[in-house]
Amino acid sequence: MEADVRALVARARSERAHAAHAVALRALAAVHRARWEHTEAARLLDTALRLAARHGDAIVEAEVRGARAAVRHGQGRVVAAGRDVDAALAALSRASDVSAEDRERLRAFLQLQRAALDHNAGRLRDAEVQYRRILSMRHASTDVTVRVANNLAMILAARGRYEEAHASSARAVEVAAGLGPATHAVTRQTHAWISVHRGRLAEGLAEFAEVADAYRSAAMPLGEHHVEVAEAMADLRLLPEAIAAAEAAVEEHARSGTWLMWVEAQTRLAHLCLAHGDAARARDLATAVLLRSRTQRRHAWQARALVLDSRARAALGLDVSGDVAALRRAAAGLQRRGDLVAAVDAHMAAGRAALTGQHPARARGDLEAASRLAARGPLLLRVRGRVASATAALVAGDDVRAVGEARAGLRDLASHRSSLPTMELRALASGHGGELGEIGLRVLLRTSGPTQVLRWMERTRAAALAARLPLLPPAVAGADRASGEALPERALRDVVRGVGHAVEASAAVPSAAQLPDGWQDPPVGAPPTTSALRGALGGRVLVEIGVCDGRYVAVVVDPRRTRVVPLARTADVVAAARPLVFALRRLADPSSPQSGEAARLSADVSLRRLRALLLEPCAVEGEELVVVPVGALHQVPWAALHDRPVALAPSATSWWATATAGSALASSVVLVAGPGLRGAQEEVDALARLHRHADVLGPTASRSGDVLAAVRGAGLAHLACHGVPRIDNPMFSALVLADRAVTVQELHELGGAPQRLVLASCHAGADVAYDGDEVLGFVSAMLARGTRGVVASIAAVPDVEVVDLMLALHRRLAAGETMARALHGARGEIDRDTPAGFVNWCTFGAHGAA
Repeated sequence: MEADVRALVARARSERAHAAHAVALRALAAVHRARWEHTEAARLLDTALRLAARHGDAIVEAEVRGARAAVRHGQGRVVAAGRDVDAALAALSRASDVSAEDRERLRAFLQLQRAALDHNAGRLRDAEVQYRRILSMRHASTDVTVRVANNLAMILAARGRYEEAHASSARAVEVAAGLGPATHAVTRQTHAWISVHRGRLAEGLAEFAEVADAYRSAAMPLGEHHVEVAEAMADLRLLPEAIAAAEAAVEEHARSGTWLMWVEAQTRLAHLCLAHGDAARARDLATAVLLRSRTQRRHAWQARALVLDSRARAALGLDVSGDVAALRRAAAGLQRRGDLVAAVDAHMAAGRAALTGQHPARARGDLEAASRLAARGPLLLRVRGRVASATAALVAGDDVRAVGEARAGLRDLASHRSSLPTMELRALASGHGGELGEIGLRVLLRTSGPTQVLRWMERTRAAALAARLPLLPPAVAGADRASGEALPERALRDVVRGVGHAVEASAAVPSAAQLPDGWQDPPVGAPPTTSALRGALGGRVLVEIGVCDGRYVAVVVDPRRTRVVPLARTADVVAAARPLVFALRRLADPSSPQSGEAARLSADVSLRRLRALLLEPCAVEGEELVVVPVGALHQVPWAALHDRPVALAPSATSWWATATAGSALASSVVLVAGPGLRGAQEEVDALARLHRHADVLGPTASRSGDVLAAVRGAGLAHLACHGVPRIDNPMFSALVLADRAVTVQELHELGGAPQRLVLASCHAGADVAYDGDEVLGFVSAMLARGTRGVVASIAAVPDVEVVDLMLALHRRLAAGETMARALHGARGEIDRDTPAGFVNWCTFGAHGAA
C-alpha cells in the first residue's frame, strides 16, 4: 500500500498536479500516522497544506488541515490542533464548488476532530453533545460514524451509563466489520473495555484476548492494545496485571521504534508503579520520560513527567519544596494547550510542594487554580477540585468553607459511586474521597463534639458496602457458571502477555436492568443516630477508629456517653504490628522448638504493645466491644487484644444493620470440606455429629454450583477450604472447591449469603483496606449481601489443630450465642502454650452482630 501511495505522490509531483499532489501527500501521511510516526506525518501534511493554500483549493486545504489536526492531537499539541480545526471549517465555508453531501461529510469529519479534542481534555459533556450531533448527520462517512459511536460509548461508560454505552459500542463494532480488520479490532477493544467496566470481567477479558489475535492477524502493533488492557486492569485495582500490560506496551513501542507512543506508555507505567507503592521505580520511569520527551520537544509530556517525578519524590519522603516554580510553569503550559486533567494535576502538585516549603500560604494560589479548572471537567475531576478548594480553605483558616467543600465533594463522589456496577469499582472509587474525609475530620476534631465526629467518620466508612446492588434469582444464583475457571486467572496472564487464549467462562451475570420481575435491590437503611446505635449495642461499647494527620483517633460510644479519644501515631502502630505478622507466620509452621519459642516471645511483646497503643487509652477494660477499624488496623488480631468478646465491622452502620435485621435466624446448616486440605474431612465429620440435620458436602462433592446453591440463605454455613488470597484486589480472592475456585466476586454477585458464616480457611478474614476508608474481601462482601455474622482468620492457620476450636465454636453457636461470644468462649478452651493453639487463639475474629 505504501509503495502505491508513494508512486501517486511521485506522479502528481512530476505532472505538477498540485491538488492531486496535496491529496497524495495526505494519504502518505495517513500511512505514517498508522505507524505512529507523527513527526513524518506532520511534515508531509505541512507540505500538502502549502500546496493547497498556494493554489487556492479550499476543499483540499480543509481536508489537509483536518488531517493535520488529528496528527497534532496525537503529538499532544492540543491548541495547535484546535487552530487547524477552526481554519479547516473556515476553508470549508469558502468552498463553492462542492455538493451539499460532500460538504456535510467533511464537516462531520472536522467536528469529530473538535469533539475528540474536548473528549481528551476532559470536557465530556461538550464532546457528547458534538458526537450526538454528528451521528444525526445523514451524510457523515461510515468511517466517521464508527469512530463517533466508539468514542461516545467510552464517554457514556465514563459517566456510568453502561447500558447505553454498550449499545453504542455494539453499533460501532457492527458497522466496523465492513471497514477492515484494523478498524474492527479497535472497536472491539472498546467493547471489551466497556464490558470490564460493566462488571463483566470474564466476558471483557475473553474479548481482549480475541482482539489481541485480531491485531496480530491484521499485522497491527500491539502497543495500544496493551495500554487499553492496562487501563482496564488498573480500574479493577489488578495492579500487577496492569503493570505487566503497560510493560508489554513499552517494550512493543521500543521494539517497533514508535517513540512517541513509547513516551505515553511509559508515563502510564510510571503512574501504575506509583499507585502500586513503588515510588522509586516510578521516579526512574518519569526521569526516562523527561529525557525522551525533551528530545522530542513534546512539552506537554515533559510537563506530565515533571509532575510524576515530583509526586514520586514526595512519596519517597524527599524535599519537593524546590519544585514549585517548575510545576507552576508545567501547569501553565498544560493549561494553554487545553489539557484540563493534566493541568489540574500539575496545579495540585505545585500546591502540595508549596505546602512543604517555608511559606505554605503561597500554596493557596496553586490550589485555587486547580479548583477553578477542575470545575469545568467531569465529575471525578470536580471531586479533585473540591480537595484543592478544601485544602486552600484550610491554608486560609476558613474551617466552615473547608468542611463545606469536603461535604460537597463526598456528595458528588456518592453520586458517581452509585453509577458503578460492582462493589470493587465502587470501593476503589471511594479513594477519590480519602483526602476529603480527612480534611473534614481534621476540622471537626477541633471544632465539634464526638457525635459530629462519629457522623463524619460514618460518611466515609465502607460506603461501597451500603450500595444498592441487585440480588439474583435462585435459578441464576444456583447455577454452575463455568466449565473451567470462574475467575479467569489464566486469561489475565494471557491477555497481559499477549498470548490471546480464549477464556473458558459462561455468560456473565445479568445486570440490574435484565433481572426478572419481582427481584428488587436489598434494603439499605439510613445511618443510625447515636441513640439508636446505643440501643442496638445493648450494653456493649463501640470503638470506631479514624486517621488524622498521621495519628489514630477513636470515638467511643458506651451506655452513658460518647467521647473522642486520641490514640497513637500510625507509624508506632505499624512498628508494633509488623513483628506480629512474622511471628504468627513462624508459629503456624515452626522450623524448631527454639524458633517457636522466639516467635511466641515476639508475638506476646507485639500484642502487649498494640493493646497499650489502641485499647488502653479508650478505658474499656471489662466491656464487650464492637470495633470498627480503619486502614491497616483491619489486619490486627483484635480478639487477642481484649479479654472480653469482640465483634468487628467495616462501619458502625454495617454492624447496626446486622444487629437490627428483623428475621429470625434459620436453623439450616451447611458444612463444606474443600479438596486437598489436611483435616477438612475430619473437621466436617465432627461438626456433622453436632449438627445432625446438616447438608454435608465433602471434598469430592463440594462442586461450586452445589455449594453456591446450598449456602444461599442458609442459617449457618461452614466452609473448610483452601483460601487463595489476592491482596491487590481481594474480590478475586478465592475458595478452592472440588471443580474450581470460587471467588469473592462470584459469591457477592450471586447473592450466596448465608445468615451466619464460618470461614475456616487461611487469610479469609484478612479484608484489605483502600483509600477512602473502604474494605474489600470475603467478610465485607458477605456482610454487604446480608450475612449477619462471620468468623474468619486474618492469617494462615494450622489445618488439623483448628478442628478443636471449630467444634467449641459450633457448640456455642448451637446454644444460641452470638458469633463474638461463641468465639470468645471457644478461644478460652484452646491450649495457648502450643504454637498451633496460640495461632488459632490469636488470628480468628468475629464480624457482625449475629
